[in-house]
Amino acid sequence: MRRFIAFVRRSAVAGLVLHAVVALGADPLKPITVAQGLGNPWSLAFLPDGRSLVTEKPGRLRIVDKDGTLGAPIAGLPTISVGGQCGLLDVVLDPKFADNGVVYFSYAEPAGGGESGNSTAVARARLVANTLTEVRTIFVQRPKVSSSAHCGGRLVFARDGRLFVTLGDRFSRKDDAQTLDNHHGKIVRIEPDGRVPADNPFVGRAGALPETWSLGHRNVQGAALHPDSGELWTHEHGPQGGDEVNVTEAGKNYGWPLLTYGRNYGLGTRIGEEGPKPGYEQPLKVWVPSIAPSGLAYLTSDRYPGWKGSLFVGALRAQVLVRVTIDGRKVVGEERLLEDLKERIRDVRQGPDGWLYVVTDSSNGRILRLER
Repeated sequence: MRRFIAFVRRSAVAGLVLHAVVALGADPLKPITVAQGLGNPWSLAFLPDGRSLVTEKPGRLRIVDKDGTLGAPIAGLPTISVGGQCGLLDVVLDPKFADNGVVYFSYAEPAGGGESGNSTAVARARLVANTLTEVRTIFVQRPKVSSSAHCGGRLVFARDGRLFVTLGDRFSRKDDAQTLDNHHGKIVRIEPDGRVPADNPFVGRAGALPETWSLGHRNVQGAALHPDSGELWTHEHGPQGGDEVNVTEAGKNYGWPLLTYGRNYGLGTRIGEEGPKPGYEQPLKVWVPSIAPSGLAYLTSDRYPGWKGSLFVGALRAQVLVRVTIDGRKVVGEERLLEDLKERIRDVRQGPDGWLYVVTDSSNGRILRLER
């Protein structure tokens, strides 16, 4: 199949618009199956010994051996609320994992004590053989909602050791994304033990939850640190169109649902304004129609000539891997890869070997290494 690269420019009125599309010929990537037979895998983390951890949304965490063999489900996970878009989500290693064996994972936590609903939570634990020990929940999204949608859940350690957690608006609570008395539609920043950093932007503000880093998000399922600046880059799902790429900074408002390029499902009617508007951040990149982005990674290796520094985005609805070319904070190009794969791409990571790895979202999900 021929592939295409799209060059874009910014319009002050309409945001990002198509500038030119050039056919490039055959897809340059060769997907190699590393492991298969996974049940809706969601996230991938590489262990120092060459094995990897993979989460399955139905509530299983597994070790994948070097030869692709899937281990038995790891024991010790807490009770997980599984349904729709929610379940067991991201997994990341502690920056000092080689010394302490600690992992962090996000999941949908069911309500207890006679309450109803669920919310995104983060736990830390020590991985010992095939068991999680010393499991402790360090963050819980408030309030809980009866919903199986928009759980967010990406985890990223900043260079200073603080942990970013992305949180969806839970679909039915989109207006909460604009208020600071809840965690819906927010990104939060916490210490590795769950405490609130003293320099968080809303610490001490009356009525604001102090964990909050940024607001006005819909459902962020991709997050990564810029390899040079250390800035947090994210992407989020729009509704019917309006998927976004943003640089997510302290205390800033990213607009949802007041500013969006998306439209109401089925109706095509406007939800809010398109912007720009003072007090709100404009996205660096918008997809209309939606590609349903999930997973985000920067390429820092030399495995792919000419691609170093590119941003890679998995796509569920579009069933492609998108290579986004950036110049500083400007998006200057887009290339759609793996079109012949025809699989939903849930996560994308750069491995210790410099190759890109993707996780496909299905009942027979795979981990693929992308060679060139």
